[in-house]
Amino acid sequence: MRRTRRVKKPLWRWRSNPLRRHDDVVEAWVVLAVWALVVVGGTVAGLLAARAADDVFARQRAEREAVRAVLLVDVPKSTSRLGTESERTPATVTWTAPDSSTRTGRTLVDTGTRAGSRVVVWQDRQGRLTTRPPSAGSAAVEAGVLGTAAGCALAGAVFGAGAVVRWRLEQRRLDLWGREWTTVGPRWGHKTG
Repeated sequence: MRRTRRVKKPLWRWRSNPLRRHDDVVEAWVVLAVWALVVVGGTVAGLLAARAADDVFARQRAEREAVRAVLLVDVPKSTSRLGTESERTPATVTWTAPDSSTRTGRTLVDTGTRAGSRVVVWQDRQGRLTTRPPSAGSAAVEAGVLGTAAGCALAGAVFGAGAVVRWRLEQRRLDLWGREWTTVGPRWGHKTG
């Protein structure tokens, strides 16, 4: 007895088949487009977002500088409601801006610091108080996380849109089968009863 061997054909949705419907071909192209956009688009979006975030962090490191400030009020040691000591609290400080003017503002300082103590604050090019910029290492990690999130968000949106299109195609096929069955069904065989 001779066995026939079945050969799997690649790209089976595009091959010639008398039972293939137009919607099947459309669905095959939708699936291909979705996966291409998920892989390529997600990767590109992730890389672009990571690069943009890294550029922002690098610009922050370039534009911000640490300066010495003088604490104007005592900052008592305080405890939070949970019983743990909080490390930093807002307090008023004075510092010299890049234009040599003396500025006063509020920033976070260590608790338990006495008035007149020198503290390090961060300012931008206009002399306004700002937060410490992220280090190169933490900026790279954060840029990577943001890039991954952007890539996943795009991939999820594309995958969701593709699922909706495939669902609509399936609904259309079911409606077509229902109409065909109402035409053919009564002529098929005999009725019992």
